[in-house]
Amino acid sequence: MSATAVGEVEWAACECCGLREECTPAYIARVRDRHGGRWVCGLCSEAVEDEIRRSGRRISPEEALTRHASFREAFRLAAPPLTRQRILSPPLGSSSAVASNLRGRRGRTLTALAGGQRVAAQPCSRLPEAASLPLLAGEVE
Repeated sequence: MSATAVGEVEWAACECCGLREECTPAYIARVRDRHGGRWVCGLCSEAVEDEIRRSGRRISPEEALTRHASFREAFRLAAPPLTRQRILSPPLGSSSAVASNLRGRRGRTLTALAGGQRVAAQPCSRLPEAASLPLLAGEVE
């Protein structure tokens, strides 16, 4: 393969969920051949294959893609934004969740050790004081 062919990439948008990926033209063509001319991202492609396996009867990849797209759209419309935000929010143990656990009540800032350094979280009034218990070095400033 020449250096030009290796470096040649294009943006492709999933026709199901809208996710954009950088792909080679050859890969885009293979995916389109597999999905009836539509470019589908890897996640939606896996969901389509699962739809085919779960179906009680034999269905075509096009029908499975249509079913997946319908399910995805129904979920998008049915889930209120707050629910989606909670589903997509960082899990406990991530840096954002740890920082939110360091926030005290009534505007106090709590201090903890993070990676060997002392850090102070910003004040927040929405968490009860019990949420601040998992501090490594829990001094109230």
